[in-house]
Amino acid sequence: MTDHQADQQTDQQTDPQADRHSERPAPPPTRNAMRRALRRARDGVALDVGEAAVLLRARGEDLAELVAVAGRVRDAGLQAAGRPGVITYSKSVFIPLTRLCRDKCHYCTFVTVPGKLRREGHGMFMSPDEVLDIARKGAALGCKEALITLGDKPEDRWPEAREWLDAHGYDDTLAYVRAMSVRILEETGLLPHLNPGVLSWTDFQRLKPVAPSMGMMLETTATRLWSEPGGPHFGSPDKEPAVRLRVLEDAGRSSVPFTSGLLLGIGETYEERAESLFALRRTARAYHGIQELIIQNFRAKPDTAMRAMPDAELDDLVAAVAVARLIMGPSACLQAPPNLVDAEYERLIAAGVDDWGGVSPLTIDHVNPERPWPRIEELAERSAAAGFELRERLCVYPEFVRRGEPWLDPRIMPHVRALADPETGLANPDAVVRGLPWQEPDETFAATGRTDLHATIDTEGRTGDRREDFDEVYGDWEALREAAAPGLVPDTVPERIDADLREALAVAADDPTRLTDAQALALFHADGPALDALCAVADDVRKSVSGDEVTYIVTRNINFTNVCYTGCRFCAFAQRRTDADAYTLSLDQVADRARQAWDVGAVEVCMQGGIHPDLPGTAYFDIARAVKERVPGMHVHAFSPMEVVNGATRTGLSIREWLTAAKEAGLDSIPGTAAEILDDEVRWVLTKGKLPAATWIEVITTAHELGLRSSSTMMYGHVDQPRHWLGHLRTLASLQQRTGGFTEFVTLPFIHTNAPVYLAGIARPGPTIRDNRAVTAMARLLLHPHIPNIQTSWVKLGAEGAAEMLRSGANDLGGTLMEETISRMAGSSYGSYRSIRDLEAIAEAAGRPSRPRTTLYGEVPKERQETARASDGHLPELLPVIEG
Repeated sequence: MTDHQADQQTDQQTDPQADRHSERPAPPPTRNAMRRALRRARDGVALDVGEAAVLLRARGEDLAELVAVAGRVRDAGLQAAGRPGVITYSKSVFIPLTRLCRDKCHYCTFVTVPGKLRREGHGMFMSPDEVLDIARKGAALGCKEALITLGDKPEDRWPEAREWLDAHGYDDTLAYVRAMSVRILEETGLLPHLNPGVLSWTDFQRLKPVAPSMGMMLETTATRLWSEPGGPHFGSPDKEPAVRLRVLEDAGRSSVPFTSGLLLGIGETYEERAESLFALRRTARAYHGIQELIIQNFRAKPDTAMRAMPDAELDDLVAAVAVARLIMGPSACLQAPPNLVDAEYERLIAAGVDDWGGVSPLTIDHVNPERPWPRIEELAERSAAAGFELRERLCVYPEFVRRGEPWLDPRIMPHVRALADPETGLANPDAVVRGLPWQEPDETFAATGRTDLHATIDTEGRTGDRREDFDEVYGDWEALREAAAPGLVPDTVPERIDADLREALAVAADDPTRLTDAQALALFHADGPALDALCAVADDVRKSVSGDEVTYIVTRNINFTNVCYTGCRFCAFAQRRTDADAYTLSLDQVADRARQAWDVGAVEVCMQGGIHPDLPGTAYFDIARAVKERVPGMHVHAFSPMEVVNGATRTGLSIREWLTAAKEAGLDSIPGTAAEILDDEVRWVLTKGKLPAATWIEVITTAHELGLRSSSTMMYGHVDQPRHWLGHLRTLASLQQRTGGFTEFVTLPFIHTNAPVYLAGIARPGPTIRDNRAVTAMARLLLHPHIPNIQTSWVKLGAEGAAEMLRSGANDLGGTLMEETISRMAGSSYGSYRSIRDLEAIAEAAGRPSRPRTTLYGEVPKERQETARASDGHLPELLPVIEG
């Protein structure tokens, strides 16, 4: 498309009526319906969508009553927050980083095309000098927020945007956003608030270290306004409601303070408006991460397809603010942009707003350029006339300033603290706005906390059964119970299960690769004699592929820190930095433990840790390098896909670049942990903030392409069902066929005892013996012939259970471990190490011989075998195991 054609497309004068795109309005609510809804609101009873839709149409005396109720709810919230009678705003500058966008919203004048930018003498993006000039002028005026707004992924639509990014050395628009955010922090002291549009989970990890808050308007959940020709969002891929709701959820999972809201009057019905508010409430309730809700009224603009659409009425806005207050509750922060309401401030205050949003003494509102900001002095006077004191806040709301970790990254904490009142979390009126270095925290690898936990977990146990922030760090438990419900519905077992099982067993025995999903599910449900037959078939396949020898590896686990704020609800290992059981090892301690392991015959160290907020993305390189320098011959098997993503996003590198650098530092292979269940329905119940299934697959695929092999795993027996196990194993088999990089599959039965999701009453108490046998057998069959090694876990099953799995299709016992903290913290009572003789005894119990192996299932050098035999593969002075 030429610039001229693009200009014509943008300026096209379409029929305004075609773009109204509103369904036929519903009849007005009956008098009884309005009275009932008002009574329920007055009595503090939770509203449903229908009642909210009724109240959105309140007018006259009904609206006055609704507003009074909403105002009281708001006042109660401000009282509880410790700022009664306070209405806030943020003193900001508006930085339109680029006005190019891949979307085509029919009401937007912010977005333009390359030709217009060139004719007006502008670049495709603002230059760094232009950005910093605005930020410096804002800092001189006492502004504390840099509102960075831009179009969605312009390089996907406009070659000129791609060329600009390439010429300036940026992989994509978000890389430029990140780079400019760092410069704003360092050179001006303003705090970036990012509005880059639709973001993925990985994008949030990239941007969180450079911005204390982000935002994106939901606008509406009315899909028809996006999917049907003539709708205001038709032709705009980033305006699909499901996509935008996923962004809100990923922000919550990533612990990013997030701003969202509704755009009123673009063709949605009152029912759809109510549904949008309830969708926002669900996300806010689940993650406690929506810091403010903007209720914005549509204003028609010339030269747009919706230029003749009537503006949203003020009564509509007032009713929407009041209903939003009732739905979101007293603790929510509600904003209505003051430049869009024709100075009707008192009505909005009465309806329940407690914030005016960003107000700039320097820059215009580039989204609504025809609507100047009010003067801050005028805003203060009008707020005071309504009985409220106007106070300045930061771009990140005071509740999140006071919460600190995990909501604020340590790299921007100094910048926020420099501008915040430590008592209230609001802006400090006496703060000097000046640039501060954006850097990694000091003392990254200082040994801290309970560094002997690997030993004392077996003698003293853990301090308590849960971390102190149990009720906050994992999200809302009640919302989680609702989310978990679908995954807890048992699979439908066919009525002809016996006949189906016989047929499936026959196929499995003849050629497991021909098993259909229905047959595989029937086998997953096998019990009694049918389960025995299934395990016998799997064991026959094992024998034909792997022979009778049971393999094991002399290895040491080194968990270099357990400080983590990711919020995995199955994990009892993670601690806050201030918890009694928290620890971090120094680099010397990591290297010392690797050396100790080498001295007793180890061929591998397996190193993983929590996602410590202070660890830079390069810390993993330092760990691998420290081990290789101390023990050059040691195989470094380290860093789960979650750690890989964490490292990549903190360094600003791509996953491929980061893995390449890690390999150069000494990384030899990676554990395929952090998989849990590769089904996001289950995954988002198990974890608040861990990487999505698609990202796990991306990391593993990239590692394999770079020659870094990995294990594969599945944790089961919590909020999952056999249908999820089937999908997980099919995914692994498919991935292995493409890359060939998996060395083995490891079954990981869920240890429930101290797992938060179990303590909260959501998960079941781990898998049954039947489940363990079925999963092991089916892993052997469904992964055949692609993954030849199936590993069972003595840590989680004990010696007897592991021996049973060796009779059910497994051929590998894993490692000696020497120290094992993660399962022990979860409540496993099977100890944290096994000697060579112990592992051989498990194999003997299964009637099988055994032999040592390397990480890649090769032969162990004679010298290593002899050294391991001399020490029996364990460290000296190992302590007795206490009962679980």
